[in-house]
Amino acid sequence: MRNFFNFLKSRVFFIQLGLAIVLLVVVSIFVLRWLSSTTNHGEFVEVPNFAKMSVPDMRKSAEEAKLRYEVLDSANFNPEYPRFSIIEQNPPAGSKVKENRKIYLTVNPSGYKKVSVPNIIQVTQRNATSMLRAVGLDVQRVTYIDQLGKDMVYYIKYKGKQIKPGDKLPKTSKIELVCGNGSITDQARVQADSE
Repeated sequence: MRNFFNFLKSRVFFIQLGLAIVLLVVVSIFVLRWLSSTTNHGEFVEVPNFAKMSVPDMRKSAEEAKLRYEVLDSANFNPEYPRFSIIEQNPPAGSKVKENRKIYLTVNPSGYKKVSVPNIIQVTQRNATSMLRAVGLDVQRVTYIDQLGKDMVYYIKYKGKQIKPGDKLPKTSKIELVCGNGSITDQARVQADSE
C-alpha cells in the first residue's frame, strides 16, 4: 500500500497523468470538429410552403430544398384546395430544419368519400332531413305529390333520378325529397270505394 502512495507522488505518475489529459483534450477537439462538419451544425434549410401545390411540383420543390418527403393520403376532402394538391405539411412552412430532413405532406383526395343513403322511405320529412344530415347529405329541395301521408317521404331523387336507400353518394350531395301532400287522388278514392 505504501508503494502505491509513493507512486502517486512520483514524477512518472504526473507525466502519465499530463499525457492522458493532453490526449483527452486532443481527442475531444477532434470529435467535436468531426461532429460539427458531419451534422452541419448551424446550417439550416427553410421549409417551403407546399400548400395547394400538385404532387409533381412539390417533389421538385422538396428536391431543390434538399429535403426528403413522405406523402400521406387524406380521407377528408377539402373543397378549398385543388384535387390531389397538398393540404397539410409537417413541419410547417418557414420552419428551419436540417438538410435531408423528412417532411410529411397530406394530399387532398379527388373528392368527397361516398356515404350510404339511409332508409328514409315512409319517414317524416323533418326526421328524414336530420338522418340525411347525420351522414353528410343535404336536402336541396322538397317536392310534393298527391299521397295521403302528409310530409312523409315516398321517393328520393339525386340529380333528377330516383335512388334507393343504400345507394352510395358523395358526401355533401344535394338530394330531393318527394313527400306526400296529405291529399288523396281521385283514382285512389275510386279504388278504395270499389274494394
